[in-house]
Amino acid sequence: MAEFAPITAPRERLLEAHRRLCEHFNCPIGYFHAHGPMEELVSSLLSHRTRNADSARAFRNLKERFPDWEAVRDAPVAEVQDALSPCTWPEAKAPALQRILTLITGRRGSLNLDHLADMPVTEARAWLESLPGVGPKTSAAVLAFSALRARALPVDSHHHRVAQRLGIIPETLAVGPSHRVLEAMLPEEWDSQAVYDHHEVLMLHGQRTCHFRAPACTRCVLLDLCPTGQARTRPARTSVAEHAALAEDGGRAA
Repeated sequence: MAEFAPITAPRERLLEAHRRLCEHFNCPIGYFHAHGPMEELVSSLLSHRTRNADSARAFRNLKERFPDWEAVRDAPVAEVQDALSPCTWPEAKAPALQRILTLITGRRGSLNLDHLADMPVTEARAWLESLPGVGPKTSAAVLAFSALRARALPVDSHHHRVAQRLGIIPETLAVGPSHRVLEAMLPEEWDSQAVYDHHEVLMLHGQRTCHFRAPACTRCVLLDLCPTGQARTRPARTSVAEHAALAEDGGRAA
């Protein structure tokens, strides 16, 4: 059974986890689409507290029912809400989306976010996060997942859970603030593909192995790095040792 690896610093632990998971998931990982930044913003907003399949259906509904984002902005809210019915809380997301589209129009003169490509990532993220309902995860997703392919690190719930269980970030650190902490640990020489890979492999590990309930610690490639996994598997290891000791004592007594 694996023991703790001699890697204690959070950044070292993060980089070793990245190396192993990239080998496990065969990095580099291909981008899953090439939306423009405006499309990616809408898609990300719809995904809040919604399964990917459902938010994707709502996004397709918008694209099929309205000719452009201007039409979504100007439509009766009930029509937009109906299009967003596959999402959770369409009654809240429809007016919120229209408000954001109206604000972008006022600031930019049109519904186009291509100007973000000419801004440093920190400034682009601040611009996006000045919009209501846009936090660190959404701003990073818009920059990283869209055709901009910027060097930004989204942290979803799976990524966040894995980082906490590995002891890379404190258990008390929420998802939002964790973006800056985790991104600061990444090597400066990493390009946008490496940062994207990092997000993807930690997310995939959280989805497939490090589950919220009943994580599969015994088949985890990071077990020797993971204090949580070690603690979860330790009782079984102690039980085996006790049985061996009892068997040995019994043999001597006989």
